[in-house]
Amino acid sequence: MRVLLIEDDPILADGLVRALRQAGYAVDWSGDGPEAEAILRAQDYDLVVLDLTLPGLDGLELLRGLRGRRAATPVLIITARAEVDDRIRGLDLGADDYLTKPFELGEFDARVRALLRRSRGRGLGRLTLGGLTVDIAARRAFIGDAPLDLRRREFGVLEVLMTAQGRILDKTRIIDHVAGFDEELSPAAVEIYISRLRKKLEPAGVAIRVVRGVGYVLEAA
Repeated sequence: MRVLLIEDDPILADGLVRALRQAGYAVDWSGDGPEAEAILRAQDYDLVVLDLTLPGLDGLELLRGLRGRRAATPVLIITARAEVDDRIRGLDLGADDYLTKPFELGEFDARVRALLRRSRGRGLGRLTLGGLTVDIAARRAFIGDAPLDLRRREFGVLEVLMTAQGRILDKTRIIDHVAGFDEELSPAAVEIYISRLRKKLEPAGVAIRVVRGVGYVLEAA
């Protein structure tokens, strides 16, 4: 899953980016209102974490524009503004949740998981193929009842292949899902993750098939 963090405090942003990546998400960060607006117009996200006080363009205006384009992306507002009126305005403009600074990383993580579960969990909560089950919201995979040991990017590759529902994905699509703007991930690295996943998925009766010159598709073996 891909998350956009819009926060102008570089120290707080660094901590939140680290926490989100540790939880397994691909994360992009912007600390500037106009830049964030351009990113939101060019790229789709599974979640936006939005500060309200930003240079160049207020966070509420960003939210207004996002919802004006009929984007259903979940939005978690994080802000030092504690006034009830600000919360009401944010929710009225289409925010899904509101977290007042300062906050604990544990609560932030729980809010993120809840929003993603709410938005992606409708039909994409637990996906099954052969003996493999992938819990998208909890970011866990199982063969039968046994947990499957996957690294962060291995899970990201499996997630995008599983949610593609049998469609062929090229390496660019996989990289876009797994890596943020400032994270380098080469096509060769994708091949390595695919190779590791193949071995781990064999007991589940699931295979990643290479379609030469096109990409990869996840299928029951």
